[in-house]
Order: sequence, then C-alpha cells, then structure tokens
Amino acid sequence: MIRKRIVPLALLSVACLAWREQDPRTEVHRFLDAGQYADAERVARAGGAPLSVMLGNVLVVRGKLAEAESTFAHAIDARAPDRLSAEAALAELAERRGDHAAASARARRIASTYSSANAPSSSDHMAAGRAYVLLMSGDASAARRALAAFDAATAADSNNFEAQRRTGDLFLSRHGNEDARQSYLAVLKRAPNDARAIMGIAFVEDFEGKGTALATIRRSLALNPQLSEALALSARLHLESEQYDSARVYAQRALSSDTASVQSWALLGATAFLTGDSATFRMARSSATALQPRPSEFYTELAEASIRQRRYMNANVLAQQAVALDSSSTHALTVLGANQLRLGQMAEGQATLDRAFKLDASDARSKNTLDLLDLMRSYRTIDTGRFRLVAPAKEAELLALYIVPLLERAFDSLSARYGYKPPTPVRIEFFDRSADFSVRTLGAVGLGALGVSFGSLLAMDAPSARERGTFNWGSTAWHELTHAFTLGASEHRVPRWLSEGMSVLEERRASPGWGASATVSFVGALGAGVLRPMSQLNDGFLHPRFAEETQFSYYQASLFCEMVEQTKGANALPTMLLAYRDGYDTPAVFQRVLGASAAQVDAQFDAWMRARFAVPLRVLTSKDTASEKLGAALTAVMQRAIGEMSRNQKDSAQRSLEQARAMFPEYGGDDGPSWFLALLARERGDTSLAIESVSEVTTRNETAWDANLLEADLRERRGDIPGALAALERLIWISPYEPSVHVRIAELSTSRGDVARGDFARAVRERRAMIALRPTDELDARYELAKALVAAGDVRGARRELLSVLEQAPSFEKAQALLLELRAKRSPGGTR
Repeated sequence: MIRKRIVPLALLSVACLAWREQDPRTEVHRFLDAGQYADAERVARAGGAPLSVMLGNVLVVRGKLAEAESTFAHAIDARAPDRLSAEAALAELAERRGDHAAASARARRIASTYSSANAPSSSDHMAAGRAYVLLMSGDASAARRALAAFDAATAADSNNFEAQRRTGDLFLSRHGNEDARQSYLAVLKRAPNDARAIMGIAFVEDFEGKGTALATIRRSLALNPQLSEALALSARLHLESEQYDSARVYAQRALSSDTASVQSWALLGATAFLTGDSATFRMARSSATALQPRPSEFYTELAEASIRQRRYMNANVLAQQAVALDSSSTHALTVLGANQLRLGQMAEGQATLDRAFKLDASDARSKNTLDLLDLMRSYRTIDTGRFRLVAPAKEAELLALYIVPLLERAFDSLSARYGYKPPTPVRIEFFDRSADFSVRTLGAVGLGALGVSFGSLLAMDAPSARERGTFNWGSTAWHELTHAFTLGASEHRVPRWLSEGMSVLEERRASPGWGASATVSFVGALGAGVLRPMSQLNDGFLHPRFAEETQFSYYQASLFCEMVEQTKGANALPTMLLAYRDGYDTPAVFQRVLGASAAQVDAQFDAWMRARFAVPLRVLTSKDTASEKLGAALTAVMQRAIGEMSRNQKDSAQRSLEQARAMFPEYGGDDGPSWFLALLARERGDTSLAIESVSEVTTRNETAWDANLLEADLRERRGDIPGALAALERLIWISPYEPSVHVRIAELSTSRGDVARGDFARAVRERRAMIALRPTDELDARYELAKALVAAGDVRGARRELLSVLEQAPSFEKAQALLLELRAKRSPGGTR
C-alpha cells in the first residue's frame, strides 16, 4: 500500500504563489505595470511563440512599431490562440499611421470572425471591442457593440482589467465622464495600484475641469514612471498652465518612453510653437510626419493647445490644416467647428460641425452645439454699430436697454487706457440657461463660469439664468469686454492670471462694489501662507488645491495689478501687455517693466498684501485670538452682537458690531457688521449712520440686493434723490426683472423741480423697460412711455406711441386726451 504525502495548506499556497510569480505572462504584466519595459520585453521574448502577442504589445508600448507589426503578423500566421488580439493590434497600428482604410478593413474582418465564433475567449471579446471602436466613424451602433464586447470580456475573465479600462476610455471619448469614472473605479477596487486606471481617473477629472487632475496623474506616475500617456497628460496640463519648461520636460519624458507617440511629438511641438522655438517645432513635426504621413493628429493637438492659450486665430489655421490632412477626422472637424464659432464665424462653424456629426452622430460635443445653434435661431439679434447683441427674444430688448450703453462706456474707457481697439462689431451672446452657456463654451454641460471672452466674441449667462443675488451681469460683461482689449493688445499672449487680474481691476474701476473683494477666508489664507506666488498663479485658476482657490486667484491677480499701478504708474500694465506681445515670457516681463526678478516680485507683492490687510491680519496673531482663525474670531463677536440685538440691548450690540467692523474694515458681506449696524441704526432712527453703514456693503458687494434696496429707501427719505437713484440703478445690474424698481426709478427721475435732461432720458428708458417686461396692462405702460417721451422733448415719438395705443384701444381716454393736447402744441423741431 502506497501512502500519499499530505502537503500542509499553507505550504501549498506558498508553492502556488511561487508558481504564479514564475509564470512568464504574470511576470510580463508585473514589469509592464511598474514601467520596467525592457524587463517585460526580455521575459516576453524568452517565452517564445506562446507569448508572441504579448511581446508585440510590449513592443508597441516601447514605440517599436515596425517590429511589433512583424511580431503580430507572425502570431497570426502561426495561428496563435490569441491571434484575434494580434489582428486588433495590427488594425490599431494602421489607424496610428493614418491608414483608415486598412484599419477599417481589418476591423471589419475581426467583427465578422467574432460574430461567427462558437465560444469566444475573453481576449477574443476584447479584440472585437477594439475593432468596433475603430469602426465608430459613420456607424452609430459601433460604440454600443464595443461596450458589449468589453463587458463580455470582463464577464469571461473578471481579471481582464484592460477590458474595464477600455470601457472607461470609450465612455470618456463619448463624454460619459461619470460612466468612465465608474469603470476605472471598478478596476481600482480590485487592483488599487493600477496605474492606468488611476490615469483614467485623472483624464475624467481633467474633462470635468477639476484641479485635482495633476495630483492624480502624479499618483499614476509614481506607480509607473514610464507610462507615456500619463506623461503626455502631465505635459498638456503644464502647457495649459503656461509652465512651458515643465511641459517640455514631460513631453520629452513621454517620448523617451514611447518615441512613436504622435501625441507626445505634438505636445513637444505645441510647446515649441507657443514659445517661438521654431527649430524644435520643425523637428517635432518631422518626427510626427515620419510616423503618420498625413499627421492630422499632430495639427489637431496643436490647435487644441492654441485654444487653451486663447490663441484662437492660430488655432483656426492649425485646425484647418488638420482637416485638410484628414477630412474624415471627426476630432479635427469638431475642434475646427467649435473654434470657428468662437471667432463668430457662425455659418462656417455650423457647416463644419454638421460634417463632423454626419461622420459620428454619437459625438456629444458636436450634437450639443448643433442643438444649441438650432435653439439660437429663435434668438433676437440687435446691431448697434460697435456691438451685436444676441439673446433670447423674450428678453433681448430689455437687456439691450442697459448693456449697450454700459459696453459703449467700457469700450471708450478701455481703448483710452490700453491704446487699442478690438475688431468690431463685438458680438455678445446671452443665455437664459447656464447649461446652454456651458455648451456654447465647451460643447458640454458643467462649466461653472459666468462669462467667457474669445476676443471680439463674448458669451455669458443672462441674469435670468441665475438666482437673484448670486450674479452681477453688468460687472461680468465689463470683465469679459476687458479681455477683448488685453488679449488683443498682447496678440493673445498675455498669461491667464494677468488678463483675469486686469479684468477684475477694471470691474472695480467701473462701479463701486463691482469686482472681487476681500473675504474673511481670503485674509485667512494670506495669513496662513497658502496663497500661491504670482509666478505660479495660473495653477490657482486651472488646478486649484481647495474649493475657494479659484476665486482667491481672481482677487489676488487684481490686487497685483493694483500694486503695479501704485508702484510703477498707470502705464505699467499696458506696457506689460506690449512686452508679452513682443514675445517676452513672464520673468523677462517682470525684469523689463517692473525692474525685478520673479522671486523679487513675489516677495514685494506678499509684503504689499500684508500691508494692505494689516488690520485683519493682526487679529490672527493677537494674544486673545492666537488659537483662532480670523473667521472664528469675527464670528464670535458677530454672534454676541446678534444676541444682544435680539434682547434689545442696542447700545451693547452697537459696540460689539463696531468691534467686529474694526477687526476687518474692508469686509462688505451681507452677513457682516456693517449690514447689521445699518439695520440697528435704522431701528434707532439714526438715518445718517444707517446710510453710512449700508454704503459700506453696497460699495463692496456687487450682489447685495437687500442692502441697495435699504440704501435707496434711506436716501429717498432724506431727500437724496440722486443717491436713491444710484442705489436703484445698482439693483438693475443684480436683476433687471423687478417691475417695481423700474417704476420707482422712472418716478424718482422726474420727481424734482430741477430735473436734468438726463433724468428725463432715464425715465424714458425705464418706461421702455416696463414694456419689455411684457406687463399685464401693456396699453397703460405704453401710455406712461408716451408721457415720459413728452417730458423728454420727443413729441413725435410720443405721438407714435399714442397712435399705436389708440389703434388697439380707440376708447382709451387718457391716450386720447394726451394726443389732443399734443396736437395743440408744436414739437421743439416745429413739427405738429
């Protein structure tokens, strides 16, 4: 009798683990995941014919495309079990060369073989999915079939992480960012250190405009430092932030990993193009052309990089070159069409996007934009010479009454300051849904901005798109028009941070209270030393580290512009724009205009800000609040004051509120001490103090509806009609849809005995606004307009209004009486 040896379970597990570690396929995967590509290639070569397809995949990753192609062909000839994967790889290589016909032909053969197979393996399902991806152009069902094939691959082998990653890639290419995220997370749930899945999350975050993308891609590269797609994304993110040296380094690292990446050559070329390095650009273009004889992808990437740098005219030329090289590229067509729309080339942009949509009806960006253009056919266009207003028909007339004079004033002011005039007419588009504005800007929903400037085309939310008190549409329009000047004067070379800072500064110049202002959290961030130096501020806009950093960056940039003007004079900022136009980078501009290095400027600005906010910063360091942040200290005093007000302890409440105001004199929030001091003063009958206090809110807070309304009431009660009218005018820029505000402005404009001509004109404007709001009693509103026209001296206009009213209501007695009265008089021009 033979006795069997019993192997302990623990020893058996160790033995199995050792076997798996020695399995060459596992070894290849392990080396690939770690970025040890030379070792992966060595093990795959040693594995012989069974690992031929895997060897081909390693060679592709290393950029050895010709050898990879031979390896895949050999695997097919040898009828390797995973030869369908080799077919898919050859199809993808043909697509990389720009040979769409060969790629499509091979992909169709794969699909045919797959559909007739008896029992496809997980790798066969994967190969089919890859083939369907290549067949998506012109076939709306191919994307759906690809997803089904990838799902089948995962069902056949739950460890097929590549299938799940490709599912995420496909979702993201179709702009299904949330589905893509879930696909990558499904991989990470099983394999937390999967570098490619982490990279996928970074792509999703970048698509969504989140500032975390750069940190996430760093996590991916920590696991696989040779992951060329991750290195390329890092290059693009640095290029977007105008960190050209870093972008160049990452592009070169991507190419050292995969010399056959057209995208990486394009990113290196884009960096060179944007910095004027013609030698490197020519080398990059030549290298890309060697890989792809008609390098449409190269020019498309260049166009997108130019768009991100706001060089829209350059982008148009580059995108047209991309389309000329490959007229079937939906990517190139979509980039070109969207950019033509940015330049106001509406018919051309729509035609280009129509071409893209016909090739790929599943592309969300082109479909969304085309749907929006269909909607915009119902919009009304108002031409005024220098401006072309495009807005929903129901509110175009109302918005034009206010925005056109504002923009005319802004145009004159800005052209005088910067010595430059953008091409006219400047087109400004208003959207009554934020989602539509987002589609107009990005082709997708999700943009959090209020407005955007492409130069002589501005787009923004209409005031109806947002809740009252969250948006000032006047300051936003002024801000975006300023970009048209700063971009144009610098030939679109001004860095983002400076252009934004100048726009916010110009908002503050335009009207008291407009533009970003100091907040408790901003001063706290300054005190904590977490604000970025000016030399790194672009990242504050594009890659924010915390929720408020983007808003902090706008305000910080505007403060820098204030400092430059205070220390170097009013001409310093325009001179900086000209220096950027002439090709100088930021360190050179600082040295040339400010006479200091970037490090010196950073130090000077930090000192200037700390002097500017010295009073609230002292609260952060005083003994009794050393352990508290400014916000906590201020909140404690405010809570005490509100409690005292509720107990009718008015004297104590006033002292507490004054203490809170002294802690942060610049704060104008509607939850701050000045607002409550105004309420307390009104209650005590101290109108002067109430006006003084509420003015501290209205001149620092551009969306303070209740504060402006209170100020108007207080000033009217004191007989200060001009002051009351100024407060009511500010309300219109918060929301122009409140009829009582318009009526009140009209009545106050003509309520004094010394009414100026401009007051009569304002009354006419307000009566026109009431009609534009489509009141229930439109005839009476038009009669009131006729009265205002008479008071303003426009008798002929008044007659036209009255006759129009009487055509609709012949028995309207008030209109009859006023018309008879006018017939008995002559107009100032002598016409009855």
